[in-house]
Amino acid sequence: MKSSRFKPLAGLMLAATMAGALIAAPALAQTASGAPASSAAATASAATAAAPAAATPAPAATPAPVKIDSGDTAWMLTSSVLVLMMTIPGLALFYGGMVRKKNILATLAQSFGATALITVLWMIVGYSIAFTDGGTHNAYLGGFKYVMLKPMGLNATSTLAPTIPESVYMFFQMTFAIITPALIAGALADRMKYSAFLLFMGAWLLLVYCPIAHWVWGNGWLGAKGALDFAGGTVVHLNAGTAGLVAALMLGKRKGLGTENFAPHNLAYSVIGASLLWVGWFGFNAGSAVTSNVGAGMAAAATQIATAAATLAWMGMEWIISKKPSVLGMVSGAVAGLVAITPASGYVDASGALYIGIAAGVVCYFSAVHVKKMIGYDDALDCWGVHGVGGALGAILTGVFAQKAINPSITGGWLADHNFAQMGLQFLDVGAVFGYCLVVTFVILLVLKYTIGIRVSEEVEEEGLDINLHGEVVHG
Repeated sequence: MKSSRFKPLAGLMLAATMAGALIAAPALAQTASGAPASSAAATASAATAAAPAAATPAPAATPAPVKIDSGDTAWMLTSSVLVLMMTIPGLALFYGGMVRKKNILATLAQSFGATALITVLWMIVGYSIAFTDGGTHNAYLGGFKYVMLKPMGLNATSTLAPTIPESVYMFFQMTFAIITPALIAGALADRMKYSAFLLFMGAWLLLVYCPIAHWVWGNGWLGAKGALDFAGGTVVHLNAGTAGLVAALMLGKRKGLGTENFAPHNLAYSVIGASLLWVGWFGFNAGSAVTSNVGAGMAAAATQIATAAATLAWMGMEWIISKKPSVLGMVSGAVAGLVAITPASGYVDASGALYIGIAAGVVCYFSAVHVKKMIGYDDALDCWGVHGVGGALGAILTGVFAQKAINPSITGGWLADHNFAQMGLQFLDVGAVFGYCLVVTFVILLVLKYTIGIRVSEEVEEEGLDINLHGEVVHG
């Protein structure tokens, strides 16, 4: 690897060191809270003898155990399918339309292959280490009791989602685990070996995604401290964006970048893919309420408002600077809005969603279009510029606009509830995820680079990945 490729990476490593200082304090101790105990209901005889006027008071009733709710279950099954649709076909088409014709099948294969691989790994061990009790190490990682999903019976439920079958909760979280590594493919398009890609996907899922998901959503240390991430601003988007940036730097620039035509092969595919992402995102955000209730409704409304606002904001910036609003800019703005509202969707009202969407459209436009050119890294399809930057921005703005009136389970944010301390927790969340992901992603790719190699040869890259990696081409 040329030393010039490591200069940006050295800066990132310094940022990771600074983030590590933030998270050096011990995580809060976890206290186990048992489910309500159930008791048998006493039956009374209808023909009792004449009771005394002053009967003995009946003992206080114990809380009934939470039962599986058919409405919640139906909504979560629907949400799970919507989120799966975001990867195949949504993300596959979104990315596939933006590459050159000779690499479109290879790009589609990345999303499709990742979906299959991660499904199996999630079933074997991923769900267990992300969403079960890790005992003495629960602050940082779940346990291994659910390896191969052995304890998951037909009527099993999770304490994290007590009103739906655990099989449905596991499936819902599986779809998140699928799309997060698949997003990284946007940064490494046109130049990574498929064998290295699949090995990277598997290792990254288990070593990066699962621990971070546990930190935030699985009763881990970040969630215990009070960091807010409703549906994955840091767990999914900042996480994937950071990994994408590291991968882009380690792979180096695409051959011919700056001298050859890298225009998208078929933007119509990208528009269709982005549209599927937009629709599927309601399962992503509103589904993260894990119930069919008013919280899910507000999350859905916030998602729609922020996405539309970001689309208009990105379009407006292009109109001002480039004099024409591009179709690629419109769909990129929509995805930026979806990303930024994700951590805030269950905590903000309509106004907060509007402001977050506008900010995402403007900030991600400059990040993906101008800052990338200024620094010179080759994030091919703007994984870092949209998902990394948008995820971090959304997480921070969650601390600004979150409201206890919208979600009574939180202490609120800076503006509405004057809880400025939440801002510190949001910065801690961003710093911890960025730092951990950067370091571990670098190590995984370094091992692959010096074992099987991570980049295709110049000849393969020039002729195309489709014919060389998969033996097929797109005709017409």
